[in-house]
This record gives sequence, C-alpha cells and structure tokens, in this order.
Amino acid sequence: MSLFLQVINSASEASSATGTAAPSNEVSISLLDMASKGGPILIPIAILSVLAVYIFFERLFVIQKASKLDANFMNQIKQYVNAGNIDAARNLCRSTKNPSARMIEKGLMRLGKPVREIEAAIENTGKLEVYKLEKNLGFLGTIAGIAPMFGFLGTIFGVIKIFYQISLQNSLEIDTISGGLYVKMISSGTGLLVGMIAYAGYHYLVQLIDRVINKMEINAVDFIDLLEEPANS
Repeated sequence: MSLFLQVINSASEASSATGTAAPSNEVSISLLDMASKGGPILIPIAILSVLAVYIFFERLFVIQKASKLDANFMNQIKQYVNAGNIDAARNLCRSTKNPSARMIEKGLMRLGKPVREIEAAIENTGKLEVYKLEKNLGFLGTIAGIAPMFGFLGTIFGVIKIFYQISLQNSLEIDTISGGLYVKMISSGTGLLVGMIAYAGYHYLVQLIDRVINKMEINAVDFIDLLEEPANS
C-alpha cells in the first residue's frame, strides 16, 4: 500500500515540477468501427437480430389484432340466439375478425347437436387459433438461446487469435493482443445483447397470448352457458 502511495506522490511531484498536466487522449469509436473489430462472427449475430426484430413486431401486430373484440359482441350473440336468428349470429361472427368469433361461429354451426360435441368443436377451433397466434414464436425463443452461443464462439475465436499473435510476435504488448480482445469482448457482448432482447420479447408476447387465450376461454364458457340456459330453466 505504501509503495502505491509513493508512486502516486512521485507522479504528482513530477507533474507539479514540470507544470504540465497529463494529457487526456479520449478517442471515441463508432458502432461501425466496433463491428468491424468484432470479426466475422458478428454476421450471424446481426442476422439473428434482424430476424428477432421482424418476428417480434410481426407477432405483436397479429396478437394485438386478435385481442381486439367489441365488448358487446357476446351480448349481440346472446340476443340473436335467444331470438332464434342463428344466421344473423353467424354473419356477425364472420364479419368479426377475431379468434373468439371464429370459435363461436364453429359452435353455431354445430347447433342441434349434443352440448358436449359443440364444446369439443369450440375447443378444437380454439387450439387452432392459439397455434396461429404462436406461429414463429418458437424461433424467437431459439434466437434468445443461440445468439449468446454465437457470442461465446466469438470469445473462443478471440482467444485463439490472441495466442496466435503471441506465437508470431513472441510478445505480450497490448498491440499484439488487442485484436483478439476486440473479437472476444465485442462478439460476446453483442451476442448477449441480442439474446436478452429476444428473450424479453419472447416472454412479452407469451404474456399477450395468455391474455387472448383467457378472453377466448371466457367467451367459450359464456356461449356454452347460453346453450344450456333453456335446459336449466
């Protein structure tokens, strides 16, 4: 500890003696320059990042569209069914571009059959609608796992480059190992960043889909209850 203080005191005394301060060479680096120093491993990471952004926003728009449903939709269905106007109820379902509406339409097409059969038809339609909502969502989860692995692969390439340069120049100067360090740190950091973004986007979309599924289940239960009301009365 005392040796460290002596070095600091010596540096400060030398600076005060000369009357000059240590120059601050702050050099900024652009993202393009940083990417060029990261090596070719950044190419697949960049492709994964583009795919992640595309899948996220494409699924986001689809899920948001599926979550929009008129609050009076089920009330109108109940009025039409109670009045015996099944055609009007089916037309309303067809004009409403929504998973719940397609489920109810399938149930209306099965009217006159046992309730269990109608319920099974609605459930099968609901599974197909959920599959449509989750389309390509698995790729986003895969990107969340693969991108950091590419970054780790870049870390290995960087270490190999460091040892290769050391073997060529037989030196541990910073100029010798800086190239490998750039590859190591930039690739691993970029891979982790893309993975984190894809991971967060995946779970956010899963939460939105869960909300849509919850609404679908509520509407399906309301429709089945509507069919069973005359039998209970």
